[in-house]
Amino acid sequence: MYQKKAQEFLQIAPQFNLGKLLTEAQHPKTLNLSVLAQQDLLQALDILHEIDLDTLAILRKKLNEVLVMAQDIKETLEQGGRIFLDGCGATGRLSLALETLWRELHPEPELHERVIAFMAGGDIALIKAVEEFEDLPEYGARQLMELGFSTNDLLISTTEGGETPFVIGATEKAAEISVRAPYFLYCNPDEILAECVERSRRVIDNERIRKLNLTVGPMAISGSTRMQATTILMLAVGLALFHYEEGQKTTPTEWRSGEHTSLAKELNALYRFYEQLDIAFLQAFIERESAVYQRKGYVFYEADEDFAISILTDTTERAPTFSLYPFENLQDRGKAVFAPALCYLVLPKAHTAQEAWRVLLGREPRALNWKGLEKRVGVQRLYGHDFSRKILDYRREYLPQAEHVSFKIHKTGQELTLQCDGVSHTLPLNGLSRLGEHIVLKMLLNTHSTLVMGRLGRYEGNLMTYVKPSNNKLIDRTIRYVDLLLQQRGIEKSYQEIAYACFQEMETIQPDEPIVLHTLNRLLRK
Repeated sequence: MYQKKAQEFLQIAPQFNLGKLLTEAQHPKTLNLSVLAQQDLLQALDILHEIDLDTLAILRKKLNEVLVMAQDIKETLEQGGRIFLDGCGATGRLSLALETLWRELHPEPELHERVIAFMAGGDIALIKAVEEFEDLPEYGARQLMELGFSTNDLLISTTEGGETPFVIGATEKAAEISVRAPYFLYCNPDEILAECVERSRRVIDNERIRKLNLTVGPMAISGSTRMQATTILMLAVGLALFHYEEGQKTTPTEWRSGEHTSLAKELNALYRFYEQLDIAFLQAFIERESAVYQRKGYVFYEADEDFAISILTDTTERAPTFSLYPFENLQDRGKAVFAPALCYLVLPKAHTAQEAWRVLLGREPRALNWKGLEKRVGVQRLYGHDFSRKILDYRREYLPQAEHVSFKIHKTGQELTLQCDGVSHTLPLNGLSRLGEHIVLKMLLNTHSTLVMGRLGRYEGNLMTYVKPSNNKLIDRTIRYVDLLLQQRGIEKSYQEIAYACFQEMETIQPDEPIVLHTLNRLLRK
């Protein structure tokens, strides 16, 4: 069976061979990160802090283009149109986070429903990617149209690599339908994308699509675009979205420079805040959480509505990045596939799954009732992920002897407090905007979870050895990482041979096992 799947993949592999992209490269500052996570957390924290600051600095150079996007958003809203946001995986989650924040900041009826976000697979993909959706451009177009996208609406698409088929499908459809040219935001140089990926070249050459290139270089963990790439994408779209009235408040000179706009002032304030923030306090939290897992315990991340969506994003993205069990669906209890996640989100003020999802999203969830896929992406399946206080009792039922530690993150006034297993830290927010607060928490949690996983041995150096090959791009990444490790041992194998070994391992590997290392060992045994 694996031979057939491998052959099918190899036929289309050139479309997904992305090794030349900067977002897939190894960051030179983190080549020793796994060792530092074990032996020198303070140095590891300094490095990741520096890389995040580099990311914020890059966006400063793109403010003119962000201001133009803000103007287009303003024009769309003034003329009765809506703003659609879309992405896959991490960029889908950032899109939904921005919609949730928009609803919070715009309760007025005339604006509350004017921003609509969607991701590949619908809202249930917040928890776990729906694999085939990301690889099919026609699904992106279909989801866009089923949400009622029209000629007067504006689509803003985000894709870390710039090559995601689902996002490209939605973007090209929007270019056909709307009088407003859609935006396409991505994090790789145009010339490399155009050379490597035909579908990306098609978008870059399409004059009906506005491109905003936000290249940030390699990720802190190779290929982990949930980190710097999604930070700059979320911030760019968020600044344009929440400063959409900027166009009428600036002189032509200010517009060209972007230096004196409120948008620029917010970005500069965020940079200064994070530059001055000593994130060494994370060391104690990293040590405590990793120790819980090392003694076979579990962690509940407790959140309220202020930050629930951002906390969910980091905790759920740990599963595909580090091959952990994803958040369990309670409808699977009693089945062989049922396994508890190491960490789980809980909203203690919510009493039911339905209420928890409403708090999380600021609206009723949107599920896809597509024929043949209802059991995977429908609303009934979605509510099987219960983030209400009930999950505390459920966990005690099916894990009666297990230790559960609470990691509480909550906001009181202008302070953010983190508490975990006897460790506590309060962080003054110093007047950050709500967008700025979410970005700071995102960077802190990304740093925290990356180093927790490093202490658990979930990557080597900065190489994602536990990558989960859940779509064609990630299968290619798995093959390339195996090849890299073979080369380090002085062994040469063809892409084809590694692919067959990879697919053979995929038939039996468990969700929490390292596909890269298993495939490597299979080839070494040969």
